[in-house]
Parts: sequence; C-alpha cells; structure tokens
Amino acid sequence: MSPRLLPALAAAALLTSCGYIGDPLPPLANYPSPITDLAAIQRGAHIIAHFTVPQLTTELKPIPRPLTFDLRVGTNATDKFDINDWSDRARHVVTPEVNGPVATYEIPSAEWTGKDLLIAVRVTAGNGKQTPWSNIVVVPVIAPPATPRNVTPTATAAGVRLTWTAEGAHRFRILRKTGTADYTPAATVETAEWIDTAAEFGKRYSYLVQSIVPLGNDKLAESGLSAEASVTPVDKFPPATPAGLHADAAPGSIEVGWIRNQEPDLAGYRLYRAVGGGPFEKIADPQTPAWSDRTAEHGKTYRYQLTAVDQAGNEGTPTAPVELAFP
Repeated sequence: MSPRLLPALAAAALLTSCGYIGDPLPPLANYPSPITDLAAIQRGAHIIAHFTVPQLTTELKPIPRPLTFDLRVGTNATDKFDINDWSDRARHVVTPEVNGPVATYEIPSAEWTGKDLLIAVRVTAGNGKQTPWSNIVVVPVIAPPATPRNVTPTATAAGVRLTWTAEGAHRFRILRKTGTADYTPAATVETAEWIDTAAEFGKRYSYLVQSIVPLGNDKLAESGLSAEASVTPVDKFPPATPAGLHADAAPGSIEVGWIRNQEPDLAGYRLYRAVGGGPFEKIADPQTPAWSDRTAEHGKTYRYQLTAVDQAGNEGTPTAPVELAFP
C-alpha cells in the first residue's frame, strides 16, 4: 500500500466510527410544566380546588421528583392586581396527600364569606426549579347553601318520582346511579321535585340531590350532597281503560272493536260478555283491538266489557258495557 494513502484511510476510519462531531448540546433546563387548569368551587362549607399534577418538564422530559405544591388563597386588597404582591400576602394551604394525577384541596370557607377568594398554585420540582403561578381562580364565597333533606323516591306509572326539602336554593342537581355503577348527573331542576322517566321497573336506582346557587358570571356555589335514597320500582300500575268500545251485528257474528292502547308494556286485552241481565264472563284474550263473537245466538241480547292488561299482569279498569240485541 502506498504510504501516501495512509492519511486518507485513517481519516475515513475516524469519520465512520465516530460520526460527525458538532457543537455540544445545551444542558436541559428541567423546569416543570406550569399548571393551567386550576379550578375551584364552593361546596357546602368548603372551597374545593383541584388541578392536574404536571408530569413533564417544559422540554417534555420526566420532572425530577419529589414535587412540592404551593397553593395559596387570599383576597385582593388593591384596585390593581399584582401576582407577586398578592402571593406575598396570601395564605399557604397545606398540601393533602396526592397519589393520583389530580391534586384536590378542601379549604374551609367560613372566614371568606361575603368576599371574593383568589386561588393560585405553583410547583417546585426535586431539582429546585419552580413553575410560574398558575391561572388565577376567583371564588365568590357565600354562606353554605342548604343541603337537601328527606329525599324520597316513589315508583309511579310515569317513572320514579323524587321529592325533597331544602331552604333557599335556586336550583337543584340530581345525581343517579343504577345498581353498583357510579353516580352521574341526571337533571338540574328549579323545583323540589323530579320524575325519572328513564327508570325501568325491576332495576335498583339510587339518588343524591344537591342545591345550586347561581352567583353570576357563570359561577355558582353548591351544597353538600344529600343522603342517598334508593328504590327498586315495581310495576303495580295497570294500563288505561280502553276507549271506543263498540259492538256491531254482522252475518253470523257480533263484531266488537275499540281503540288501541298506547302503553309500551301493553300485553293485550280481556273481553267479557254477559247474556241479557246475566253476569259477565271472560270470553277472549285479544291481542289486537277487534274480536268476532261467533258464538252469539240470534234473538238474544249481549253486553260486552273490555279491560287492558300489561306485561306484569296488571289488569285495568273495565269499560262501560255496550249492549247489542242480535237480530
């Protein structure tokens, strides 16, 4: 090999094994991502504040642990808000144990009644790097709204009727669960009564009721939750009396007809007949709103009555009798 090729081969080997050598990367700043979703609401005699615990730095790397939270509450004593001046005067709230992705604080509200309470939070990572203050939340604090009492669920033909008592509330929120499922909001009403038209017979339902006081500017205060009230509605409600019962003579039969019932759980009908002034006896279980009485005899007078029956076996009130002399 020519001695003149050795320097070129050595340079090629160096480039192949080590790659391009550029400027060194700057060190990571390792600042935790700031909190932007702080939210708070008055619930009963407490202010409930919560936010998502940041998991990454601003460079999308895991935050050095442990995390330290600094949540502060206080009023604004000046016409012009300054976050640094406010935070110096605001009160630090002891952090609860945080085990999940959301940190939740319960702050007694009594001393702030009648005032606008400002809340902010910041986080310090294990390396001492700190976020700026979060979004500022303003909570107008009022006397605790009354918690609804005497929540009573009652099965009706239209659904579960829920009633309760509460003082001074403007609105009410109803939460419902079926069986062992979680509670979910079911309705918001302005009176102390609600009918759960979606409830089904034979299923267990549980309810909680909460007072809501609107405070303007899309803000509100909540009461505590009522005691749980549960019911398993049972269908004891017969269908309505059929309408339009009539009887008409036809060759070889008496044709009986009526207007179809509209109940969703309708199973059918029961048709009763009396001969002359005798007692009524069931002669048929029609499924449709018509029946041909082919056992009727010419020269006799017949009276007919009709009831509706649901799938639970509940039989409704009979119609007024209709009479026909079969020629």
